[in-house]
Amino acid sequence: MNTFAEFEIIGRVGQIKEGNGVLWVSIAAEYGRKDNHGDFQSKPFWNDVSIFNENVIKWVKENTVKGDLVRATGTIRSESYETNSGETRHGVKLACDNFSNLAHMIRKQMERQQAG
Repeated sequence: MNTFAEFEIIGRVGQIKEGNGVLWVSIAAEYGRKDNHGDFQSKPFWNDVSIFNENVIKWVKENTVKGDLVRATGTIRSESYETNSGETRHGVKLACDNFSNLAHMIRKQMERQQAG
């Protein structure tokens, strides 16, 4: 039996940063709710996904901008590291295997409709 830990995030792109062969994309997942007055209160939670595949990195850089609605899936990896002051920090790495830009797909559909 295979065992695994994976994630799926659908949200809006915040920042895209690159370094050392990795592309980091921050994606806001919305966990809003209605308050006592019935008004919607936004509560985004930012998730930083790491992309290691060179082809996916190239595609994301060429086709994704801040604010795009995207879907990212991949594996979850626990990690720990020691800071310069000797403190141990723990975290979770979201290693993205698949990245879809839903906004890009919609733009392409609109372009085809306008051309056709």
